Amino acid sequence: MSVYDEVEIEDMEFDEDLQMFYYPCPCGDRFQISLEEINSGEDIASCPSCSLLLKVIYDPEDFCDSDNDDDAVSVDGELVACM
Repeated sequence: MSVYDEVEIEDMEFDEDLQMFYYPCPCGDRFQISLEEINSGEDIASCPSCSLLLKVIYDPEDFCDSDNDDDAVSVDGELVACM
């Protein structure tokens, strides 16, 4: 699979309401990848308007499946790490 570029997740915009990460695409739309996809280990964001793909660089240990609270470590009710 060929990707247009690689971007660190910290450089992406996060929409808390939609739980989606976005990054500008050269076509004028935005690459997108959901938090659910990140939690499941996905690292490819797609653009809904064109065929370009973006590789998202992140540390999987910073994200975990929210359905599995056994893996989550929290402090004062805030998620700080996943095991």
